[in-house]
Amino acid sequence: MPMPERLTTTVSTKGQVILPKTIRRALSWEAGTRLVVESTPEGVLLKPAPIFAETRGDEVFGCLACDGAPRSLADMEAGISAEARRRHAGG
Repeated sequence: MPMPERLTTTVSTKGQVILPKTIRRALSWEAGTRLVVESTPEGVLLKPAPIFAETRGDEVFGCLACDGAPRSLADMEAGISAEARRRHAGG
C-alpha cells in the first residue's frame, strides 16, 4: 500500500498558514470558515468552530414565555402527528 503524499505549507511573516486545497475540499472548508485552534502533544489541531455557543440546560430551560395552560404529552404528540400528516399530504 503506497504512503499518502505528505503535504507541507509555510508560516508567513504574519503567522498565516495556507491549507492545501485537497484538505480544504475534503473537509468542505470554504473561505470564511471559522476554525478552533488547539495545541496538542502531537501538534496543532484545527476543527470547525461551533455555530452556536455552548450552553447548559439550566441556562435555557424556561426562557420562552408561554401564555395559557401547559400542554399534556398526549396533546403534543397529537400536534406532531397532525403536522406530519399535513406535510406528508403536501399541504
